[in-house]
Amino acid sequence: MEIRGRVAFGRMDAVSFGRPAHETLIEEINNYDANRVFLLASGTLNRNTDEIAKIRRSLGTKCVGEFYNMSPHTPRSDVIEASRAAIEKEADLIVTFGGGSLTDAAKAIALCISNNITDVSKMDELRKGNSIDGGALTAPSIPQITIPTTLSGGEFSAISGVTDEMSKTKELFRHPGIMPKVVILDPAPTVHTPEWLFLSTGIRAVDHCVEGICSMRSHPYGDAQALQGLSLLSNGLISVKDNPKDLNARLNCQLGTWMSMAPLASGVPMGASHGIGYVLGAVFDIPHGHTSCIMLPAVMQWNETINESRQEKISQAMGSPGKPASELLRKLIGDLGMPTRLSDVNIDTKEFSLIAEKAMETPWVPHNPRTISGPEHVLEILKLAE
Repeated sequence: MEIRGRVAFGRMDAVSFGRPAHETLIEEINNYDANRVFLLASGTLNRNTDEIAKIRRSLGTKCVGEFYNMSPHTPRSDVIEASRAAIEKEADLIVTFGGGSLTDAAKAIALCISNNITDVSKMDELRKGNSIDGGALTAPSIPQITIPTTLSGGEFSAISGVTDEMSKTKELFRHPGIMPKVVILDPAPTVHTPEWLFLSTGIRAVDHCVEGICSMRSHPYGDAQALQGLSLLSNGLISVKDNPKDLNARLNCQLGTWMSMAPLASGVPMGASHGIGYVLGAVFDIPHGHTSCIMLPAVMQWNETINESRQEKISQAMGSPGKPASELLRKLIGDLGMPTRLSDVNIDTKEFSLIAEKAMETPWVPHNPRTISGPEHVLEILKLAE
């Protein structure tokens, strides 16, 4: 098979790993000559730990504003509220400390500020940027530094996922300028992340690896990193489950998550697991980590007749060559104590038709390795996951 492709590298400047975030952050901020930092952070971390206090002390007088009310799935209304707060404080840099919803929010906030969008209804304008060069949008001028505490991996992409509460749909806003300038991977704060959230978002990262490797548009650059990332994640997640205080295992999971994003960041589309997952998240408020836990094995099983040789690479990376990848993934997810069926998250079969119809509207379902021609094919996948 002839291999062709184009890898467009993102506008990220650095990834720091293995050092305390509160020590590294101020060094990175000084590289951007920023003096008015807006902190977008987890309310739970702020209330229940001293992690945010460490960041505040590190920032000192540079911290001019804070926001702790971002809801899961990054609703438009919260994005606008935070955007207005950042504008009021004349922020010149955004720091996020927490999960994927915060990272997505900061990207959208930067776009809103640079394009004078301060109303929920006007966020439709951000769709102008859904092209490789950012389209008609004004590029963000406010850099972002991200300290992730989950493994969703959104910090390594130039895509922001935001939920439109009115239509209950997950929308993707793209612009090359919204990728964080710096990501700081510090495993220590992740010990405060609830076990279910850390492990399930780890499976979200596994989903990035697997759908990237199995894509019909996969390429060697993405494969190399995703396969190594899958190995780090599949071993690291089990180690964290066995010993939550194992910081080396947690860092391996973070590094694996970074690698998991190589396919998507270099132009490889995701498939039906991501597409159906968007619907489950937006309509039924299922966390995206759990949507991957439930849908990935079913999608792999449904795709097997089309990409068996690609799926064998998954089995090899997980240390069990010759065994069906869908079975290995289902076992890993079960061993982590995560949900593996739609019934585990109270999705009734009567909802399947709605899910199937909405899944056809997502950006990823059309790119599934095995062609999905209509809702009837999505229903077949859902039945494998019921």
